[in-house]
Amino acid sequence: MNAQEIRQKSVDDLAKELEALLREQFNLRMQKATGQLSRTHQMRDVRRNIARVKSVMTEKASG
Repeated sequence: MNAQEIRQKSVDDLAKELEALLREQFNLRMQKATGQLSRTHQMRDVRRNIARVKSVMTEKASG
C-alpha cells in the first residue's frame, strides 16, 4: 500500500484501515512472542503502513 492509494480513500475508510492494521500488528506481536512468526519483515511493513494512514488522516483533518 502506498501513499497515493491511501490519499484516495475517505476518512471513514482510513479509520477502518487503521483498525485492521492495528489488529494485524497485534496478531503479529503474538506470533512473535510464541515463536510462530516466520517472516519478521511483516512487522516493519505493518508499522510503516500504520504511520502512513495516520499521516494522511492528519493531513485530511487539518486541511
